[in-house]
Amino acid sequence: MQLDKIDKQLLELLQNDSKLNIKEMAAKLNLTKTPVYERIKKLEKAGVIEKYVAVVNRKKLAANMVVFCTVTLDSQKLEQINIFNEAISKIPEVVECYLMGGSNDFLLKVVVKDLNEYHLFSSGKLAALPNLSQIRSTFVLNEIKKSTVFPVS
Repeated sequence: MQLDKIDKQLLELLQNDSKLNIKEMAAKLNLTKTPVYERIKKLEKAGVIEKYVAVVNRKKLAANMVVFCTVTLDSQKLEQINIFNEAISKIPEVVECYLMGGSNDFLLKVVVKDLNEYHLFSSGKLAALPNLSQIRSTFVLNEIKKSTVFPVS
């Protein structure tokens, strides 16, 4: 889908505050409400806008530790990768999972309360998955930049 300047501005507004109402967005874009509403519906229908979410402060929920894990499988056959994908998607501590090229098969972003909870997760849930060869963990000391805004300009 080809995005024009107004579509991009609209996406920036929505990414920064999806609770803005149509009237507020129209004022910021120097448009009337109807074209703004129609553009949003067009972007939703095209799948450019997937969903609207609330960004939660994980520290307020006592999820203080972020860990990045690289995972290597014994076998990289498509069937084994699909089995891993299905299993990992059911584990709530894993908030992001990426199939990688290179020396590791997967990169996981894991959020837990503390080191003990991570130990229970890694040895009890992650290591129990079939076809797992190796897990390497890297612990986040400080978040320098965290954003859900995708650059559209």
